[in-house]
Amino acid sequence: MRLPSVRTGFMAITLAVSIFGAGLGRADETCMSPYMAKIVGQEDFMYVWTLGVAGVGDEQDKLVTIDVNSRSKTYGKVINSLSVGGRNEAHHSGYTDDRQFLWAGGLDTSTIFIFDVHTDPAKPTLAKTIDNFVADTKGVVGPHTFYALPGRMLITGLSNNQDHGGRTGMAEYTNGGEYITTHWMPTDDNLQGATKSGKLADGYGYDIRAQPRLNVMVSSSFTGWNNYMMNLGKMMGDAEAMKRFGNTVVVWDLHTRQPKKIFDVPGAPLEVRCAWGANHDYCFTTTALTSKIWLIYRDQAGVWQAQAVADIGDAKKIPLPVDISISADDTRLWVDTWNDGLARLFDISNPHAPKQIYSKKIGEQLNMVSQSWDGKRVYFTSSLLANWDKTTGPEGDLQYLKGYQWNGNKLTPSFSVNFVGQKLGRPHQMTAGAYALYAKNAPAPTAPALATVK
Repeated sequence: MRLPSVRTGFMAITLAVSIFGAGLGRADETCMSPYMAKIVGQEDFMYVWTLGVAGVGDEQDKLVTIDVNSRSKTYGKVINSLSVGGRNEAHHSGYTDDRQFLWAGGLDTSTIFIFDVHTDPAKPTLAKTIDNFVADTKGVVGPHTFYALPGRMLITGLSNNQDHGGRTGMAEYTNGGEYITTHWMPTDDNLQGATKSGKLADGYGYDIRAQPRLNVMVSSSFTGWNNYMMNLGKMMGDAEAMKRFGNTVVVWDLHTRQPKKIFDVPGAPLEVRCAWGANHDYCFTTTALTSKIWLIYRDQAGVWQAQAVADIGDAKKIPLPVDISISADDTRLWVDTWNDGLARLFDISNPHAPKQIYSKKIGEQLNMVSQSWDGKRVYFTSSLLANWDKTTGPEGDLQYLKGYQWNGNKLTPSFSVNFVGQKLGRPHQMTAGAYALYAKNAPAPTAPALATVK
């Protein structure tokens, strides 16, 4: 099967820009790239990138398709499962900008799987496998975030093949799966022209998000292969291992891919989510080890700053914030905490002073969160890492996908899929799909203007 060429990458730009520019008061897929087509309405599927587990089913990593359209006869049921062979530490996934292909990676083997999700959205197929990522990139290990740029896929790494520590980089590939270039994270001995606002330039990586209107990318940092493949209890008892976590956020020039400013953000800042309002020049991240919400923002002088703005639970109890999701109107932020299984909702109307307004226990452990396009549905999955996940707990509350209705005040359960009970493995990343994504009425592309980064 032929994958799309570079020129197809511009097909979605106008639609994305028009939606964000219009300021729709609906919860779109705000964690997705702004270069991707967005469809407001009912999603049909949830594609769940799932870790294979020894002794469970075929023991392989797989892409599991769940029917999430409440009007369907198979609502809340598994309708397809596609195994890829072996166990790779399945983790994150992301669409190409035309949303026809879903890229998914393994943090252990650094193998990348490219799924065709447009030919038959109910039954994805494996279109291509990239097994030379480390060689292509000249040493990047652990492909994590798959982020759509026009005609390209930007992939963040977590580690390297020299010491398997946290020093890492980002790679660009064409939509067709051909390697283009590598961008290494700035370090003290090679700032690459960036300035430090504090003391650190650790070279660690994790997530990245772009704001084309401001011509910026914002990246965060986590830890290397030596840590994320280690047993959690062993790692937490190893004082040296606990020192090997990222403590920085970097603001980049989106157009040139050059790092501009490095911030000290102690405690492993993970997911990055940016506001899309026309006058909202900021992004959020949360720190796993120190349990705080951080605001990365452009001040009145146009200079980028970083500030801790809220606590997430009691840091002494190690709630361990993981995934976050911002509403399209920039007023709410969902924050999942893995260790206590809580989904917390913060009012971020004032981004400098978030306030928790709601919480609900979802399961024994909790990882990813995804909002529906219209903001009426919220989905959660459970698995964090194979060697970190809990192994005991209530049936159905350890490894699951759970769907909820959200009425603006509370979450109401809609369905739950017990992944271990159905011998599927451990569910991690989820991405929504819909038949309507492939309608042939996309507008002509127009690239957004780029600003100067300070």
